Amino acid sequence: MADEQYDWASLGIDVTKPSIARTYDVVLRGKDNFEVDRAFVDEIVKIVPEIYDVAAYNRQILGRGVRYLAGEAGLRQFLDLGSGLPTVQNTHQVAQSVAAESRVVYVDNDPIVLAHGRALLAENERTTVVTADVREPEEILAHEEVRRLIDFEQPVAVLLVGILHHLHDDEKPQRVVDTLMDAVPSGSHLFITSFCASSQEAVDAEVQYQGLLGTGRFRTPEEIERWFAGLELLEPGVVPLPLWRPDGPVPNELTVGHRLMYGGVARKP
Repeated sequence: MADEQYDWASLGIDVTKPSIARTYDVVLRGKDNFEVDRAFVDEIVKIVPEIYDVAAYNRQILGRGVRYLAGEAGLRQFLDLGSGLPTVQNTHQVAQSVAAESRVVYVDNDPIVLAHGRALLAENERTTVVTADVREPEEILAHEEVRRLIDFEQPVAVLLVGILHHLHDDEKPQRVVDTLMDAVPSGSHLFITSFCASSQEAVDAEVQYQGLLGTGRFRTPEEIERWFAGLELLEPGVVPLPLWRPDGPVPNELTVGHRLMYGGVARKP
């Protein structure tokens, strides 16, 4: 993406400040980002050299989790909040490869996601992209595009993959989770991954995220697990991403990068 190629301001896109979606695109080695986003990632690399690997771990657990939800759990509806920019093996591609009838709604508050997402999904009638803020779950649940594809009388997979750590404590992430899960019926599932305060490097990274991006809250494993309160947490629980139902062997000793994010899946009884 050439930083000067378009009049991004007319689309509501600020190219002078890093954005969550675009910095995630950087560490996924995408092309839909700007110099300011790449500069931010350069600073994080100084603290966590494995940050590109961490993004890969998050993408890999997304694939494993969605395959489980569409396969063994039998879900056909996916509400993917804070989804970020389209890349390889997106939620709809994984879910629809398991069950072609799967319906997916992506939600993100970055206008660049809408611009790129609509182009990607133009010919996929079972998938759509909605611009909304995860901090306003009531508006998301009432959105006409969400209601068009998601039947809230049937089980829903609610995905909060790599997004709740961008909510400060006073933005009440637990309220967001509770509002979403209260709106879906028994048999629905909650899938969360989040930055974890699992090392001194993680604590240092939080300082950089807060200072440069204005967001990024690294919580303890216990704090992350509390988001699943009242739900049936599936094995192996809330764990470092590579340990959640891995496709192959994992190292005996986990690195800082392996432990930088934790995740889990739970079922609503």
